[in-house]
Order: sequence, then C-alpha cells, then structure tokens
Amino acid sequence: MVNADKARRAQLRQFQARQTLHTRVAGRLRRDQFLWTGSAIIAVLLASLGLWAYSTIGPGAPPSAPEASLSENREWTGEITFGDQTLDIALDGQAAPQAVATVVSLIGEGFYDATSCHRLTSGDLNVVQCGDPLGFGFGGPGYTFGPVENAPSDDVYPAGTLAMARAADNGESMGSQFFIVYEDSTIPSDSAGGYTIIGRVTSPLDGFVEEFVTPGTVDGSQDGQPLTDIVIDSITIR
Repeated sequence: MVNADKARRAQLRQFQARQTLHTRVAGRLRRDQFLWTGSAIIAVLLASLGLWAYSTIGPGAPPSAPEASLSENREWTGEITFGDQTLDIALDGQAAPQAVATVVSLIGEGFYDATSCHRLTSGDLNVVQCGDPLGFGFGGPGYTFGPVENAPSDDVYPAGTLAMARAADNGESMGSQFFIVYEDSTIPSDSAGGYTIIGRVTSPLDGFVEEFVTPGTVDGSQDGQPLTDIVIDSITIR
C-alpha cells in the first residue's frame, strides 16, 4: 500500500511538472507569437510609410507642373531653331503665367531639343504642332496642368501666335505641346474654353512656311504628318 501511494505521488508530481512545463512553453510561444506579429506589423507599417514617402515626397514622386511664379510675370524673348530656319519669339509671362512657367522650365531643361513637330494643318486651321518628345502627338513631360489662360474671346488666332495644345474639352490637359499659327485661324472654343496663348513669333514666317508648310503633309491631307521633317534643334530663352 505504501509503495502504491509513493508511486501515485510520483506520477502526480511528474504530471504537475509536465503541466507546469507545458504552461511555460505555451506562454513563451504566445509571447513569441505576439512579438513576431508585432514585429511584422511594424515592418509592414514602416515599409508602407517608406513607399508613401518615396512616391509622394521622395525621388519616386510623380512630376508636377512648375509654380506659376517661375514666369516672373514678364516677357521672355528667345529663338526657336529649325535647321537653317530661326524664329524669334516672345513669351508673355504676365498673360499666361502657368503655361509660360511650364514652357520656360522645359526650355531650361533642354526638353524640346531634337524633338520633331508631328502635325501640320491647313484650311481653316493653319498650325504646326510641336513639343511631343515621342513625335506622335501623345507624349508630354509626365504631368499636365490647367486651366486655360489668355484665350481670345473671338476665337481668332493671328499668324505668329504661339499657343498650348490640349485635349478636346479638357482644360487641365496641357503639357509640353504647343502650336505655331502660320496663318490667321479661327479655332472654335469647346467646353473648356479656347487655347492658352503663351506668346508670338516676332520674326517673319515666310521662310518657315516655304520650307516646312508649303510641301504639305505625307498623305496630302489637310491634317497630318508634315512631308518635310520639322525638327526643333533648340529653343533659347532669356
């Protein structure tokens, strides 16, 4: 009987010891799991914060249009060079501060250098459209801006006008593309208004028209790719 009691007490102690060990192990596992979970949550939060910072205020942030103040509310003068043809230009930073600030900034970056003018129109609309780095009419600086500034109330754009191109009915879609009006044109306004006039060509257009406009378009239409390549070598501004 005595031996049996000792055996039962020994079994009980072993059981209690195992229970104590199990409780400690379980507690340690719960603590480790809590720490692991907390560490994972913190790591995810830090990664998310880092990604947010990179994509919003860091080098991964999408580009945006320069501040309108860059136009300095003044007239800028310069030249656009197309091979042996040079057009003197003046940009009106007071009348169209946001658009002029954007163009001045892009010129300073050399954005327009070696880009082609992809569109030539004739008839009621007489323009050469330039400023697309892709050369197809779909490219830009990676951002858009608006609204429309300094559009004529009568929809008339005299020869020599420099104006910003944009998507139809979208005044916030301006980027880098602009057009040169080589002959007086009436361009009807749409729901977004007219087209932002940024300045004018101050030198004669005769040589430019003879070399690039007179040959027409590749397919002979009134709106298409110029038959003669029109490439901007450089734009200078001061």
